[in-house]
Parts: sequence; C-alpha cells; structure tokens
Amino acid sequence: MKFTYILSLLVLCLTLYFTFANAANFNITNKCTYTVWAAASTGDGRQLDRGQSWSLDVAPGTTKARIWGRTNCKFDANGQGQCQTGDCNKRLKCQGYGNPPNTLAEFALNQPNNLDYIDISNVDGFNIPMEFSSVTPCRVIKCSKPIVDQCPAQLRTPGGCNNPCTVFKRNEYCCTNGPGSCGPTDFSRFFKSRCPDAYSYPQDDRTSLFACPSGTNYRVVFCP
Repeated sequence: MKFTYILSLLVLCLTLYFTFANAANFNITNKCTYTVWAAASTGDGRQLDRGQSWSLDVAPGTTKARIWGRTNCKFDANGQGQCQTGDCNKRLKCQGYGNPPNTLAEFALNQPNNLDYIDISNVDGFNIPMEFSSVTPCRVIKCSKPIVDQCPAQLRTPGGCNNPCTVFKRNEYCCTNGPGSCGPTDFSRFFKSRCPDAYSYPQDDRTSLFACPSGTNYRVVFCP
C-alpha cells in the first residue's frame, strides 16, 4: 500500500515536472500610462500598474487561448468586480473569454510540425494597443494605432472600439459559424488599414496568422 502511494506520488511529480519544463512562458508588460488588468483565458488575471510585468507559464498543447487587457476595473478583496472593457465574468482571475471590445493576443502551442501559432486579433474590437512577439527571433506583431480615437461612430463605445457583430449582429460581419459566407467589410477594412498584421475579421488568416517553433517563449506588451 505504501509502495503504491509512493509510486503514484512519483508519477505525479514527474508529470508536473515535464509539464512545467516544457511550458511556454509569456512575459506580459504594461507600458501604458494607466493601469491594465491583464487577463488570460487559461484561468488567471493580474493588475498591472504602469511598468509592471507578469510572468505566465502556459502548458504545452494549449489551444484557442487568449491574453488581453482590461480597463477601468474595480475589484473587491475577493477578486469580484467589473471592468469597462474586456470584463470576464466579473472576476479578477478570468475563467473563459472576455467581453468585447478587447484587443487579443491569441495562440495555440505545440501544433503539428512542432509549431506554435500566434496572432493579434481585432475581431472582438479594440481597447488597448498591443505588441505580441517571440523572445527569440521569430515574429513581432503590433497593433498600436489610435483606433479608439479614430473609431467609426457606429462602433464607438466607452473605453474602446467595438466590433460590428456586437453592434449589428448580422452574418455579413461573420457573426455566426453556420452556413454562409462573409468577407471584408468597410468596418474590417478600418481595422486592417491601421493594423495590417492583425485579424480584422474571422477569415483573415492569410495575412494575420504566424508560426514560431514550439518551445518558444513570448512577450505581450500593452501600449508598446
């Protein structure tokens, strides 16, 4: 019985060791003049005052993951509260995705051919300028134009620039995953003209999705 317990503990320790040994590290830094509440769909969040950083380890094989910033938040001692943009279920430590508008750093780790896939997305709108880059030379993606200030009147919302699906809820803006087709619109072209390397609508893969070797570590910078 004791041997079985020790063996199980050893297996658990080895599993944890290999998981964290192969985890990708994301260094998240706030260079904005204001506080940003960083969020990760992997299940965490952190208040970052100007100049502060957060080191986040993400398990290998993680897919459909996002990191983003929230603005104008108020949380109590239990981490319950609300944000003006990017709110995630009224929690400091996020569970799931945030509410638009929010500028997104998206990634999928350890994909076929030993590649990670990374992108910046404005599909959910824009709230904070962002840079997403690899620590070792591979790729630098940036979306730092003053989109909130230049936002079309129809998409304006406090603290950000909304995406057309949130405002109009029509499939011409790729609002559903069902049958039908959608493509660039005047609104997506507004985002694309300012951030050519970022997703402006969901089918914008050709110019917006980038690959780095698996095992790469990354940086996310707010207000680069």
